[in-house]
Amino acid sequence: MLRFGILSTAKIARELVIPAIQDAENCVVSAIASRDLVKARAVADRFSVPHAFGSYDEMLASDLIDAVYIPLPTSQHVEWAIKAANAGKHVLCEKPIALKAEEIDQVIAARDRNKVIVSEAFMVTYAPVWRKVRALLSEGAIGRLRHVQGAFTYFNRDPANMRNVPELGGGGLPDIGVYPTITTRFATGKEPLRVQAVTERDPVFGTDIYSSVKAEFDGFELSFYISTQMANRQLMVFHGTDGFIEVRSPFNADRWGPEEVELTNQSHNLSQVFRFQDSRQYRCEAEAFARAAAGEPEEIVTLENSRANQRFIDAIYRASEKDGWEAV
Repeated sequence: MLRFGILSTAKIARELVIPAIQDAENCVVSAIASRDLVKARAVADRFSVPHAFGSYDEMLASDLIDAVYIPLPTSQHVEWAIKAANAGKHVLCEKPIALKAEEIDQVIAARDRNKVIVSEAFMVTYAPVWRKVRALLSEGAIGRLRHVQGAFTYFNRDPANMRNVPELGGGGLPDIGVYPTITTRFATGKEPLRVQAVTERDPVFGTDIYSSVKAEFDGFELSFYISTQMANRQLMVFHGTDGFIEVRSPFNADRWGPEEVELTNQSHNLSQVFRFQDSRQYRCEAEAFARAAAGEPEEIVTLENSRANQRFIDAIYRASEKDGWEAV
């Protein structure tokens, strides 16, 4: 059993990741750390976790854990991923692992130096839904892929929420823009070549709150929009010469709605729906990470993959400042 320590009592850890690890077959939460020991103990008691620490450094120094999950604000991800790797712990870090692609190089160096696993927590890449989309595309189920369309939006104007605080790494592209990009890259195995984009920032917060993106890949295009101040929506469609694939609940499969992939033929008179009941993508992520940490052959999100995805996001920001195409 891989023994996880949770680096903070953040909401995503409490509501999604800790329960998923506790539900997994090959890993367990052994410790909770917070800068406030009372908070750490309260969360530990809630989930029957045996150990609580009043500082992150204290937990990293402990031999009671083998790995850490990092759900800290984005601006702290690189720092604590490196510290955890230097402590000899495997690292599962919440996305985005960095705010610039070049920042990931120092995490790669720490990973290699300490011979540990460090992975960005893109749970979607472990979801049966997305494994099915990738398989259908690989099998040629829709012929030649021509266009991918996506959307991910929600409404949040809470000034205390880290997504609205630039100093903490807030903004729409770091928070949700990474999902249309990672899923397209995962499903197709292709990388973007160039990008056009329009981005709007909140006049009070200063964070990016809306982006409309067009990206050119080898053989197809991706167009998507994201927003932190629009009505809730999630959409991913892969449109080919012989049909199209629509992904229902593409990102928050456990909370948004039915976990389904619909394959429709060219004439739009025949559809197949593939359903994945309670696929538990966070549990799949934890179990795959634990297998990789144990040295078993397992497909996980590598830091090199993370760097490529962040290069895409960086290019979107650059493209938003100009007219025309920006190379990725």
